[in-house]
Amino acid sequence: MWAYRTGIIDPTGEDLIGFSVEAVDGGIGKVDKHSVDVSDAYLVVDTGVWIFGKEVMLPAGTVTGIDREARTVYVDRTKEQIKSAPEFHRAHHLGDPDYRNEISKYYGGMGPLGGPLV
Repeated sequence: MWAYRTGIIDPTGEDLIGFSVEAVDGGIGKVDKHSVDVSDAYLVVDTGVWIFGKEVMLPAGTVTGIDREARTVYVDRTKEQIKSAPEFHRAHHLGDPDYRNEISKYYGGMGPLGGPLV
């Protein structure tokens, strides 16, 4: 979950900051921070007014593709799933293993469209 799928990103340091982020049912914001660290890769997305200016953290494993020309990252979750994720606060949750475990349980227990994993 905390690694990009094979072939999605250049592990030598591709910069995704500013890219738009598209859930399966529409846009959710822009990449504000990201990591390509092995087993610790993620996106921090600034949702703007969509969910009242909050930021959300998405594990890199939710990324299904990147359109570099359109500067867009695609994720395999719905807007509602992302909105309902455990609340993210940059000052407290970056690097916090307890928060990572909470996110892993949340995203790891559901399929891309909200159903259980089979």
